[in-house]
Amino acid sequence: MVITEQTLKNKTSLVTGSTSGIGLAIAEELARQGSHVILNGFGEAGPIESLRSKLEEKYNVKVVYHPADMSKAPEISSLMEMADKELSGVDILINNAGIQYVSPVDDFPPEKWDAILAINLSSAFHTIRLALPGMRKKNWGRIVNIASAHGLVASANKSAYVAAKHGILGLTKTVALETATTGITCNAICPGWVLTPLVEKQIADLANREKISHAQAKEKLLREKQPSLEFVKSEHIAQTVLFLCGEAAGQIRGGTINMDGGWLAQ
Repeated sequence: MVITEQTLKNKTSLVTGSTSGIGLAIAEELARQGSHVILNGFGEAGPIESLRSKLEEKYNVKVVYHPADMSKAPEISSLMEMADKELSGVDILINNAGIQYVSPVDDFPPEKWDAILAINLSSAFHTIRLALPGMRKKNWGRIVNIASAHGLVASANKSAYVAAKHGILGLTKTVALETATTGITCNAICPGWVLTPLVEKQIADLANREKISHAQAKEKLLREKQPSLEFVKSEHIAQTVLFLCGEAAGQIRGGTINMDGGWLAQ
């Protein structure tokens, strides 16, 4: 089934970590399809308000913003309460918020471990547990967790990120089983390298560390893992989210969709 505006019209979508990068691309695509959108993420108030009003005006849907720090359960509760109050709850939940830190395990700062697990994994648990009651009442819901190729394989020096992304896939499967006889689905997308601000920082760090150009650092990063030598586009991830929200994906439950340029085919 081709996803049309009627499919998502008057639905409410929450996209965590949606003020930039992958999350913003997903939020805009959902708005384009007629869904009201709740934005969430860090940033300056002025640019975020400009983004919010632009999306609302362009797509003629309601767009609201909540600044919840996704590492803090009480703030997540406040976010979900706002969704219930202003938009009759969350129909489509996209858990996208994430952070990264790179260090060997024996030098890994415990506070960085705690923060990465909180934002990359525990936040999804909290949003899902609070969204499910409303989805069950409607007997319809779509939960898409943005995981990573690192949810299926590991890389050195990324212990917290790899652990969190592996955990997200386990959470995805469990929720899928618990909702298997309902109109609610829960799935995950596992991107490889996507040219987001997070990856741009890794490229800059690599260039500085090895005294090579930005372009050389990009190619080296891709050659290490991604055989296509091309970055995954945020827009492609957004389109895959739309597919998972449609009726054709109604029996995809607990699935993982790899978008990794051949990373996991090796």
